[in-house]
Amino acid sequence: MGTESARTVSTRILTVPNLLSFVRLALVPVFLVLLLVGNDLAALVVLVVSVITDYLDGVIARTFGQISRLGQVLDPAADRLFILATLLGLAARGIIPWWFVAVLVARDVMLLGVGVVLAANGYGPLPVHHLGKVATFVLFYALPTLVLGQAVPSIAWLSDPVGWALALWGAFLYWWAGVIYLIQTVRLIRIPRVAEPTPSDTLDS
Repeated sequence: MGTESARTVSTRILTVPNLLSFVRLALVPVFLVLLLVGNDLAALVVLVVSVITDYLDGVIARTFGQISRLGQVLDPAADRLFILATLLGLAARGIIPWWFVAVLVARDVMLLGVGVVLAANGYGPLPVHHLGKVATFVLFYALPTLVLGQAVPSIAWLSDPVGWALALWGAFLYWWAGVIYLIQTVRLIRIPRVAEPTPSDTLDS
């Protein structure tokens, strides 16, 4: 009974998890500015706060039955924005190459096109694949690891190789999940749709 209610998706807006997600979204520009001006330690602190609130909003939502449709949109949006902000900030400072940014952004552009195709064929968005969740998780921790090397140069010899290993693996998984979404979309739109019944010209007796 408790598990069932905890999994119920509500339409509520003012929930603790949603407030935490709004906080994370508000921290994105703060984090990006700190990263761009080279205040890596402060940027890392903001990122740690974001990771903690990300963990808390998921735990609270599941434990107290506060899963909401808005939260299902805000939470991944905050993750993606933090990843994008980290990519842009590190690339602007020459810490990571722009081609790496282009690889990840191109995947999201492809999925945007997939969403348009689905909508044009009368379908909603595809359910999130577990591989996509894993890829986002890996990237979400890979990029902060690179920031850690900038904030604490004495451990960069360790954090940089680990960060790059995770980043490259995450990028591979990110595209792998994207290809799965693309294949699912192609299969879905090839399924013949049942035609709507044509209204009769005569009245039923």
